[in-house]
Amino acid sequence: MRGLVAAVANIAIVASGLGLAAAQTPPRSGSTANPASSSNLRPIPDAPGKRTAELQGLDKVTARTQRFYAPVGQATRFGTLEITVADCLVNVPEAPPESVAYLTIVDNKPGQAPEKLFAGWMFASTPSLSALDHGVYDVRVLACTMAQGSAPPNSR
Repeated sequence: MRGLVAAVANIAIVASGLGLAAAQTPPRSGSTANPASSSNLRPIPDAPGKRTAELQGLDKVTARTQRFYAPVGQATRFGTLEITVADCLVNVPEAPPESVAYLTIVDNKPGQAPEKLFAGWMFASTPSLSALDHGVYDVRVLACTMAQGSAPPNSR
């Protein structure tokens, strides 16, 4: 029991250092709610194009991975999943590289009611910190970027 308490205490210390408690707070609409208010994370600097999260999906049945882009504020499909990016943040230039996205993932299986699988912040540098738990699909954040030109490709 003592070992369990020590392990939980260590996890709490690590999580507080990463801002995990604040990390799962959804962004306020129209704001750039920072997942860790004392961190170096900020919105992508203004540039031509649309703010976009670069994601990677894994279909565990076929063992195929696919990179795809999800514009902030729009739903994107990957298999039966509908992924909506509410916000996408990056570290300031003087800090180590990091991209963080607030994702809402809903499974829309044919003939069944939609099921919300995930809603929270995903970190590109530590995908296991806050991960989608699904039997068929894995989704992870790779980067936050500004998409240039035409709309980024949708998956599947």
